[in-house]
Amino acid sequence: MANPKIIEQKAKAAQDLCDKMKASASIVLVDYIGINVADDTQLRAELRNEGVEYAVVKNSILEHAFEDAGYPDMKEYLHGSTAVAMGSDPIAPERVLKKYSDKFGKKMFNFKGGIVDGSIVSVDELQELAALPSRDGLISVLAGTLNGLIAGLARGISEVAKQKEPQQ
Repeated sequence: MANPKIIEQKAKAAQDLCDKMKASASIVLVDYIGINVADDTQLRAELRNEGVEYAVVKNSILEHAFEDAGYPDMKEYLHGSTAVAMGSDPIAPERVLKKYSDKFGKKMFNFKGGIVDGSIVSVDELQELAALPSRDGLISVLAGTLNGLIAGLARGISEVAKQKEPQQ
């Protein structure tokens, strides 16, 4: 017979995880076989810098948390060793985890599945999202584009003004 205290601890862990899932824009499951301590420490530091929470969680606890959060279909991804990354940025977890997936190879560290903005996404979709630039990168691209347009407009106005100046 299971110890009631342990059952209570697991239920609380599942509920805490469920609450975090509900507050996250992105939840990514990865298989983490073979990652060493130094690389895991570096991965966790990068994820923290991006505001992403990362933890290795028992599949049974994840199953209860997904069920309570309204994602019972995520059960299909809960096999083998599983780590979960959650963040308020919809692509930050994917971007950092893809970097490590590419570094270690698909057999050691890979995507299993995930949830982005309330929708369950496949491994292929996670890979596509990971290839997108960060929010700051997108803002930089937009600012550069707008700056180029404004500079072009200013040059055009300047040329028109030069043509309309009286010749001396």
